[in-house]
Amino acid sequence: MDIVFERRGDGPPLVLLHGIGHRRQGWSPVLDLLAAERDVIAVDLPGFGDSPPLPPGTPYTLDAVLDVLMGTLADLGVEKPHVAGNSLGGLFALEAADRGLVSSATALSPAGFFNALELRYAAAVLRASRLGARVPETFLTRLASSPRRRNAMFGMVYGRPDLIDMETLAGDARAMREARGFDATLRAGRSTRFLGSCADVPVTIAWGTKDRLLLRSQAIRAQRRLPNARFVWLEGCGHVPMADDPPQVAGVLLAGSAHPLRSRAAA
Repeated sequence: MDIVFERRGDGPPLVLLHGIGHRRQGWSPVLDLLAAERDVIAVDLPGFGDSPPLPPGTPYTLDAVLDVLMGTLADLGVEKPHVAGNSLGGLFALEAADRGLVSSATALSPAGFFNALELRYAAAVLRASRLGARVPETFLTRLASSPRRRNAMFGMVYGRPDLIDMETLAGDARAMREARGFDATLRAGRSTRFLGSCADVPVTIAWGTKDRLLLRSQAIRAQRRLPNARFVWLEGCGHVPMADDPPQVAGVLLAGSAHPLRSRAAA
């Protein structure tokens, strides 16, 4: 299938994967910082952004999505890249690392470490965000003109929504509203947890100190599940941290991908 992506920069390949209801443009605040040292490939996951959904009848499982992603990278001649992901994309990054498909993984507030109650809470917030995204953009713009209302509307996702221009926030709302893979992905998440060890691949996990969607308890659970991973708190950042503090996030991504590329024989 035709996965849409943006590619720029030079150096070792670094693939960027967004979260549920988001889009590749979520990485824009850090893209130039990364592209100065990496061959950056920011991807729209199947059914999100500009990428088509999975074929009819194909479940939104980890296996199905990873097969599509790895197939796309193979077509680009990219083998065992570094990979970084946020939220759902972080879960995919960790799964790819656990399966030996990548050279390193950096996960920003990755999904897959919630308990049943935390999952119900996150799903409710995401559904409410999608419902709110159906507000006409002209009305949304008027509502968000007040910093206090903007924080109330977008503060569950971003730590500093006041730093993000209205055009970007409107585009994010549009991506959430039009995400054809949203419902199927959310349903699949009910039974999805990360249970791997990533024993042979360098892993970095970073978590925003102001993440209000996937809470601190899940960060602690992730540290216990992956004791050999490098763990970083992203000070002042929310669930989607790239726009909250681009230099801090880019630094974590560059450090997390500062490892030699693995060869097929090394897998």
